[in-house]
Amino acid sequence: MQTSSAETIEAYTRKGWWGEEVLADLLDRARTKTPDRPALADAPNRAEIAFGEPQSLTYREMAFRVDETATALYAAGVRKGDRVLVQLPNIVEIVLTYLAIARLGAIISPVPMQYGRYELSHIATTLKPSLFVSTTRFKGANPASDHRSVLPDGVPTLAFGPDAEQGMLSFDRLAHDEEKKRETAAYLQNVKVSANDIYTICWTSGTTGQPKGVPRSYNHWRAIVRGSEDAVRLEDGATLLNPFPFVNMAAIGGFLFYWLIVRGRMVLHHPFDLKVFLRQLESERVVYTIAPPAILNMILQQKELLNSVDLSALRKIASGSAPLSPWMVKGYAEVLGIDVLNMFGSNEGVCLISAPEDVPDPEQRALYFPRFGVKGLRWSNRISQCLETKLVDITTGEEIKKPGKAGELMIRGAPVFDGYLGAPEDADAPFDEDGFFHSGDMFEIVGEGDTPRFYRFVGRCKDLIVRGGMNISPEELDSVLAGHPLLAEAAVVGYPDDTMGERVCVVAVPKDGAKVTLEDITAYLKDRDLAIFKWPERLVIVDALPRNALNKVVRSQLKTFL
Repeated sequence: MQTSSAETIEAYTRKGWWGEEVLADLLDRARTKTPDRPALADAPNRAEIAFGEPQSLTYREMAFRVDETATALYAAGVRKGDRVLVQLPNIVEIVLTYLAIARLGAIISPVPMQYGRYELSHIATTLKPSLFVSTTRFKGANPASDHRSVLPDGVPTLAFGPDAEQGMLSFDRLAHDEEKKRETAAYLQNVKVSANDIYTICWTSGTTGQPKGVPRSYNHWRAIVRGSEDAVRLEDGATLLNPFPFVNMAAIGGFLFYWLIVRGRMVLHHPFDLKVFLRQLESERVVYTIAPPAILNMILQQKELLNSVDLSALRKIASGSAPLSPWMVKGYAEVLGIDVLNMFGSNEGVCLISAPEDVPDPEQRALYFPRFGVKGLRWSNRISQCLETKLVDITTGEEIKKPGKAGELMIRGAPVFDGYLGAPEDADAPFDEDGFFHSGDMFEIVGEGDTPRFYRFVGRCKDLIVRGGMNISPEELDSVLAGHPLLAEAAVVGYPDDTMGERVCVVAVPKDGAKVTLEDITAYLKDRDLAIFKWPERLVIVDALPRNALNKVVRSQLKTFL
């Protein structure tokens, strides 16, 4: 499966923005050059989250396990171009699955562990997977069993973990089948994977309700990773700690490719546990990690906590998903000698990075992003050369070139995807007539001179709620709550939170005589198996929702009730 046109591939390849290297090439190089170097490690609390004791693998051991995983996937019917729906936590098996799917030339479509049958039903219908890969153990639940019922008829489930129930395919049984190993090896001899083939289909919650699939090729990812390479500048063999689930930009673009490029050691983490996270930073001598702003604020503010851990190996931390505090970025530089990088990205390919090489002042780095891809401005980060950005007035569509007025960020270039999966009627909707992607994010230009150098994030054009880095569509929740038997009408809105960035509030009008509690709302969502991170944590009762002349809810006015 390829989504990029021949003209785009030819143009980007000629400019050196795209190439021929795929993920399997990076793994083979690491296995050949550094076979006995530590490569991959579980979190110490693996047994509490999933199953089995924590594992630590060298590149030789990891490559062997990737071959086993490829065997299990092949035996389950996966071939080049097939789409594999994957719901696994951050244990070594998910990384092995990513690498094995790359070897087979198939497409991985990862989903968060929080997703229940409600989300997975839509995704499976749109994706049309050939296989569902999950686990029999996750925090006391059995997602492999619980979620297989939403799969289209005939789609099998491959389960990691003990006691796979009847009707499932057991990973351990398939991976160690000697005949299947030989068949898989023979098949792999003839598989040719192009860097322009789609490798991942991640899911983003836009403002139209249901999650949308975002296909990305190896070259799309490689362009994004170029930005991390130039911003983070890791040395060969560095240790990275990944606390983000392997489902979107933060983990795939921030760690998976870059880790293999530097042949480093990737230590896994998630669900987030501050004590475990700090212990890993110290004991694993981590050089680089990514963390949400609220966590970085908390660590710096709590002197007792800060003094209890040795962070002397840590050199750089990337952060994003919410505005950074200037005092925090400055504090890490002055107190700990750690550079905090400000990153703004999306599954679709937005990639703004504020790093010391381009924005030396820590306080400026917290607030501003280089205007990558704007003519007349030069930056050290190579990603600035393979994309273009501009701001446009959301009402008139006119380009904004001077400070003082906010506009929507538009972007095109090598990192940007080609369009959403399975929505031909929307194929052109995310792009303008010149091929710029509508990011949905509002920025303003900051600086002096004829070509000011920076962007500053202002907010979102629409009403997407971002809770702890997870996107939540208000429209999706509105549509689900429309069926609540106690509600005449309801709409949700985000409200600020120091820890999570935002949380969800439902503003509701009860039916005549009904008394509604927050527990009534969450119980209703639980019965429909809606992901728990989407559940409202606050309820406001009103007499009527604010509506415009077209009878649409004015979501911005909901905040007046909070």
